[in-house]
Amino acid sequence: MQESPSPITPDVVAAHGLSEEEYARVLHALGREPNLVELGIFSVMWSEHCSYKSSRIHLKKLPTEAPWVICGPGENAGVIDIGDNQACIFKMESHNHPSYIEPYQGAATGVGGILRDVFTMGARPVANLNALRFGDPKHPKMKHLVQGVVAGIGGYGNCVGVPTVGGETNFHKAYDGNILVNAMTVGVAEQDKIFYSAATGLGNPIVYVGSKTGRDGIHGATMASADFDENSDEKRPTVQVGDPFTEKLLIEACLELMATDAIVAIQDMGAAGLTSSSVEMASKGGAGIRLNMNMVPCREEHMTPYEMMLSESQERMLMVLKPGKEPMAEAIFRKWELDFAVIGEVTDTGHMVLEFDGEVVCDIPLDPLADDAPLYDRPAMSREDYKAWAKVKPLGDVPESTDIGADLLKLMACPDLASRRWIWEQYDSQVGADTLQKSGGDAAVVRIHGTQKALAMSTDCTPRYCYTDPYEGGKQAVAECYRNLCAVGATPLAITNCLNFGNPQRPEIMAQIVGCLEGMGDACRALDFPIVSGNVSLYNESKATGGGSAILPTPAIGGVGLMQDHEKMATIGFKEDGSAIVLLSDSECSDKHAPGHLGQSLWLREIAGREGGEAPKVDLKFERCVGEFVREIIESGQALAVHDVSDGGWLVAIAEMALAGGIGARILPDWLLAGADWPFGEHQGRYIVETRDYFNLLDSANAAGVGADCLGTATGTALVDDYIDGRTVALNVPLTALREASDSFFRDWMEG
Repeated sequence: MQESPSPITPDVVAAHGLSEEEYARVLHALGREPNLVELGIFSVMWSEHCSYKSSRIHLKKLPTEAPWVICGPGENAGVIDIGDNQACIFKMESHNHPSYIEPYQGAATGVGGILRDVFTMGARPVANLNALRFGDPKHPKMKHLVQGVVAGIGGYGNCVGVPTVGGETNFHKAYDGNILVNAMTVGVAEQDKIFYSAATGLGNPIVYVGSKTGRDGIHGATMASADFDENSDEKRPTVQVGDPFTEKLLIEACLELMATDAIVAIQDMGAAGLTSSSVEMASKGGAGIRLNMNMVPCREEHMTPYEMMLSESQERMLMVLKPGKEPMAEAIFRKWELDFAVIGEVTDTGHMVLEFDGEVVCDIPLDPLADDAPLYDRPAMSREDYKAWAKVKPLGDVPESTDIGADLLKLMACPDLASRRWIWEQYDSQVGADTLQKSGGDAAVVRIHGTQKALAMSTDCTPRYCYTDPYEGGKQAVAECYRNLCAVGATPLAITNCLNFGNPQRPEIMAQIVGCLEGMGDACRALDFPIVSGNVSLYNESKATGGGSAILPTPAIGGVGLMQDHEKMATIGFKEDGSAIVLLSDSECSDKHAPGHLGQSLWLREIAGREGGEAPKVDLKFERCVGEFVREIIESGQALAVHDVSDGGWLVAIAEMALAGGIGARILPDWLLAGADWPFGEHQGRYIVETRDYFNLLDSANAAGVGADCLGTATGTALVDDYIDGRTVALNVPLTALREASDSFFRDWMEG
């Protein structure tokens, strides 16, 4: 065993992110002191980013199975059956810390990494989405961060030839020092051509393909498992650099080889690079692995085994091939101008053994690295203690709206509701020619090439609800994603998630994690909407912005649904002059005299200048009932347009439908004169439907146990109150004014 060139001191151990207790476990696992290579490998594999050591115990409680689930969590991505021997493969992951330090490359390599997770399993990627959270637009760094992240997503996705079709972008001061960049990819594969990562077959060759290894990204996984401080910019060298053109070649080369029978196992080199890919492949297969580090293609001189194993250089894959298939595989990768090297073999030792310059530089038993990684049941506040800590109080008295029209215009211009056209116009949403619905609606829709079927997809979460009540917020994130898929006519099938939280060693943060996961789990079970893949991103805090400020708890949900006939797809824009505008809701909400829900609403924050009150409750039984009803009326043709009601309440939803369709609305006055809580409240489980025959829809809704109230008529070029002579006008807002308000935020911010 080659000795470490420098002693392993407590400072060296701490610099690798290991606690004293964890280092003692390393000593026990090895029966000796590690050298620097071995310490580096333990540090990344036991990092929060790779081991989920603070969340695994709670993730196990989530529902992951259904008759249509082919592969749940544990592989590179989740896999579901979409019929006709086809599978949908999808996942969402975070690239938060790198994107704050270097927004363009951080976001770009986030897209590249999630693409590899999907095509590694044999799928051709058909769509990218994202979920972005930024701080206060007035923060001096925020404009730069937004511009860089959006350019990075567009720069990589556009060049690699996969359409970016949807996502969400929100702003809150809690993200000032730690933005969130969550990327999602959806792909389609043949069910008999799905590839997994378990390395098997004694003596089978281990092959490295793709780009050469450099020094970029070293300790990226460790950096992603720590919060930020005032020296965060010094971590810039740990941000990876991506090349989308190489990724495109890698996709095509991998899919070409996958059409043969050469591959035993395949894994992308993501977080922790060659370390995680080799460890995960060997441990899943119950095997060992032996690598010759001299054979690893390197683009920089004099790279050490430590650097090679911890580098997170992009566009790289690791494969186990059948013996004798190496020449054929090499020919394919050389044709695509990619590196190809046999760097090792599968063994039966249960160890990872690395050789360099003829000497063994690493010999680690695999079980402690993977299955026996540290697992913590961190202390968490009770719900009651958390509520007291979060200072959640009853809403109390709120001011009345003195001008509903003015309130609507202000809401439409606020950062959370303003048009995202400035963002999504930078993304190529049409490459591949199968995009049927892109950003701007409830869910993106992509045709399954050559069929009548389509996949609907959406990303959703309302962090202000999750902060106020983690359990209800977790439920709501899943329920809103379910709603968005139903609103286009798709049957929701499964979700992926990206769980973004602060420091899990703080009991209040663990209360957020535990509460959100409990709410998500209950929602998934109630809606038959299992979780098949995901990612956990913790330590999203910044000491540099005021003494340990954490982000809002943000369990982003990425959902996928199936549509059998894409020609029946619903969109949000009003279609016909004179059609009825109908609110679908539960019985409580359909009572004009019952209060809406202004607690934690955008109206309360943007108009009343307050953040307070309880988060809205989610009735999961009704969510399923109304969602199934919405899909039925879309299928039967009763619905001309559909839009779920979310941020800003039903009047904002109607404004968005009017802008999308270019047709105004005349609203019955009783619905506008009951106070701000009615038009702007954020009661859950609601949809706006445009229909030709209200009474027929009403009969159907009554039979289904769904409330259906006519709010007015789609007509004209403004949102107006259908007032009776002599009554004060409550609303009169031209569509031109609405559009100007909606477009103004990003236009003025980016041009200013």
